[in-house]
Amino acid sequence: MSSEIHLQTDYADQAFKGAHLMQAEVVSSEFHGCTFVQCSFVESVFRRCRFVDCTFRQCDLSLVQVPDSVFSDTRFEDSKIIGVNWAQADWSAVKLGQPLGFYRSTISHCTFIGLNLRGMEVKECVAKDVDFREADLSKADFAGTDLSESLFINTTLSEADLSGARNYRIAPGQNGLKGARFSLPEAMSLLYNLDIVLVEEGD
Repeated sequence: MSSEIHLQTDYADQAFKGAHLMQAEVVSSEFHGCTFVQCSFVESVFRRCRFVDCTFRQCDLSLVQVPDSVFSDTRFEDSKIIGVNWAQADWSAVKLGQPLGFYRSTISHCTFIGLNLRGMEVKECVAKDVDFREADLSKADFAGTDLSESLFINTTLSEADLSGARNYRIAPGQNGLKGARFSLPEAMSLLYNLDIVLVEEGD
């Protein structure tokens, strides 16, 4: 395993453990099939980098910047990815597959505004105050995820699975929900966003 990452270097099927690049800048490096374990990239910048079929485990990527970087089939497991603006990345080259997947991770205060992330998985995560406005999250899976204070406006959630999600506030009239799955009692929050009066039987 290696703990060093260099500029303008291509890596394939390499494992990095314990790498610490806090407030560092990595430019034009490519990572294919790489694994990052217990690495810290707090406040670092990945500029014009490419991550394909990579996995981050128990890593801290809080406040990372990703200008013009490409992510394809990249997984984050048991990690902290707080305050990242994913809209900075280059999504034009991602045509097939699942660009990002988050599992048992904290992605609070991130921004996904306007992105096409169909089929994205955000499972058993803490996703507080995340900006999903105008994103295409068709067939996304939010099983077990806390979505407190997250923004859903003009968001496409067609066939998305929110049956195991909680603490979301989604206005049906402002989002595309065709075929989306919800479960009770959390789904009651959908009614609170409608201009109706709820009464208990017998009132």
